[in-house]
Amino acid sequence: MTTGPVSLHSTCDLCDAHRQSDGSDGFRVLPPGFHSYGGVQAFGGQVRTVRCFEDNTQVKAAVESPGHGCVLVVDGGASLRRALVGGNLAASAARNGWAGIVVNGCVRDVAELAAAQVGIRALGLVPMPTERRGEGQAGVAVLVQGVWVRPGDWLYADADGIVVSERAL
Repeated sequence: MTTGPVSLHSTCDLCDAHRQSDGSDGFRVLPPGFHSYGGVQAFGGQVRTVRCFEDNTQVKAAVESPGHGCVLVVDGGASLRRALVGGNLAASAARNGWAGIVVNGCVRDVAELAAAQVGIRALGLVPMPTERRGEGQAGVAVLVQGVWVRPGDWLYADADGIVVSERAL
C-alpha cells in the first residue's frame, strides 16, 4: 500500500495518455454521475474495497483503520435509500490518513463532509442512515457502475471524473 500523498495528474491528461489502450482492462473510466462532497476536490491513491448493501459496518471498520493515503471504494449496490458514509465516518477517514472515498451509493451530512479533509465522491445524498447488521465484504473486486475495481488498483479523481488503473500512473 502507498505510504503518502500521490502526485496527481488531471484525469483528462490521464485519459489522453491512455486512450490508445491495448484492449486489456488496465485503464478504466467510471461513468459520469458521481458528485463531489468532501473537503478535498482532487485525490488519488491505491484502492481498498468494500462491498455492502445498506449496511456500513465494513465501511466504518475500514475508515477507522490507517488509510496510508489509499482510496476506499465502496460498492453499495447503487442504493439510493441509505447513506453509507456520513460526517463521522468522513472525519475518521481524514483523521486516519485516507486520501478519498468513492461510494457507489449515497452519503449524508453534506456540511460535515465538506469540512472533512478527504475526497468523497458518491451518487447522491440521502438523510437515512444504514442499519449495522455486520454484513458486507472487504478486500474483494467490486463492480461500480459497470466498471470493475479491484483491491490494489489505483484510482484518481478530480472535477472532470474518476479513472482507475491496474498500476500507479
